[in-house]
Parts: sequence; structure tokens; C-alpha cells
Amino acid sequence: MSAKKYTVDSIGPRLTEFLRPLLKRAGFALDFELAEGESVHPEYESPEVTVQFKGSDIDLLLTNKADSRISFDANDYRMLRVEELRLSASAAAEKVKHTGAPFFFNPMNSRERRVIHMALRGETELRSESAGFGSHRQVCLFPAGMPSVPPPPPPPPPRPDRDGERGRDRRPGRPFKPQGRGARR
Repeated sequence: MSAKKYTVDSIGPRLTEFLRPLLKRAGFALDFELAEGESVHPEYESPEVTVQFKGSDIDLLLTNKADSRISFDANDYRMLRVEELRLSASAAAEKVKHTGAPFFFNPMNSRERRVIHMALRGETELRSESAGFGSHRQVCLFPAGMPSVPPPPPPPPPRPDRDGERGRDRRPGRPFKPQGRGARR
């Protein structure tokens, strides 16, 4: 086992020096506690230091990602997301076993894909693979004996209009024209 890179003693003062003025200047109603990294699901993630935020402005932090060596959590969001992914993996596995058809999860980041793979590692009737590229990388589930098939292609990016803008004509004197399906012409 390798030595920890971060501990509360080694990184805590720097985190505190960074976070206290940041939260104060931003006017957030938040406080935080630093703790040695503990995880309810160490097989999925094992942070070395945890920063637990608390306060009435907690919702402002829930969309941010956290570094894999320092875990930022707000109202147990990360733990709940891991549990949500595990349940999704279980439900998808049952669907693949029942139908014999592959299942493609929506694209997700590498940490979330790892949770899916780890949740299914004991399955003998199916296998999981990651497929796709960049932000379109996703987990695919296949019955154990089925060869891999590529996931559906990602949707094409919206096409720019004549002026390079996406979604509407911005030339002077032209009224706004909705674009896409169901738009009136």
C-alpha cells in the first residue's frame, strides 16, 4: 500500500486558508469540516482528505466536481450518487438478463463509470464495457456470450445558422425564428 499524499495535517491548513476567505468573500452561508478520508464505499472511491460542507447555501456546491484525492461533499451527495449508480447498475443488469439485449447507459464521467463496473464485477451472466470517446463515453452491458456492439452514435452538435450563431437568426431586422422540431415556419 502506498503512502498517502494528503492528510489533514499536511493539506488542512492550506485548505482552510483557501476556503475560509473564499466562502466569506463569496457571501456563502457555509462552513466546513476537514477529516481524514473515509468512504462508505471504499471499493468505489477512497479520498485521502474529506471536506464536508454544511450550511444553508449547500445547493450552490452540488454541481461541482471534486478531485479524486480530496473529496468535497455536500449533504452526502457523493454517497447518494454512488448508491444511485449502484441501483441503476443492478436494474440494468436484471434487464439484460431478462431480455438478452445489450443496455447502454447515458454518457458519464470516469468516476461514475467505475462505480457501474465495480457494482457489476461479480456478475457471471453479463459483462460491462466502456465505449465511446470523450464526453460521450458510456458503460455498455452485454449478456456474457454476446459479442460487443458499438453504442448508438452521439447526437450531432447543433448546426450554426448563417451568422455562426446556434439556434436563431441574429441579423438586424429579422424577427426571432424558433429552430428545431415543431418550430413554426
